[in-house]
Amino acid sequence: MCMIGRLRGTLLEKQPPWIVVDVGGVGYELETSMTTLLALPGPGEEVQLHTHLAVREDAHLLYGFARGDERQLFRALIKVNGVGPKLALAILSGMDQEAFIRCVMEDDIKALTRLPGVGKKTAERLVVEMRDRFPHWQLEQENGLHALELGASPTTAAPDPQADAESALVALGYKPTEASRMLSGLDDGLSTEGLIKAALARKLAG
Repeated sequence: MCMIGRLRGTLLEKQPPWIVVDVGGVGYELETSMTTLLALPGPGEEVQLHTHLAVREDAHLLYGFARGDERQLFRALIKVNGVGPKLALAILSGMDQEAFIRCVMEDDIKALTRLPGVGKKTAERLVVEMRDRFPHWQLEQENGLHALELGASPTTAAPDPQADAESALVALGYKPTEASRMLSGLDDGLSTEGLIKAALARKLAG
């Protein structure tokens, strides 16, 4: 079976949580975490992404990550009982890698349950199954895994940033009413990505 480990090409579209990257005339559709999406340049810029291909009976799904260590954590998460790719992306979107590791090492079940789709039992499994992996877990930033080349162009705002941000949060697993509440009162001048980032930060803060 052919595996796709990395893509380099031109970013064509950003419709959170989905992006499309043109590689030699072929448009690859990838689902990303919000951490990766917020790091991406605007459409038309070149990007490099670490990828993970999930093969199912009904589809081949491609996931993209700005950093190799984020992909590494994604792959560790989907090995946890009851955690699939969708929930793993929601976890990576809801808090940064360092915060997640801290929650696991400090048994912070309450913080983990603020993430969409993570109930108390799932949070407890995350702590138990992930804790033993972290003593030897070295963030590989110093090893050159920052492969994403960030462009200087600003991200183009969507015609309706509020609606697009709400759709993205729902795609991550938040209920529509919860997503709307997370976005309520945020600066209307923010881009879609800015609104998502602010909403997730508000949710994490409780």
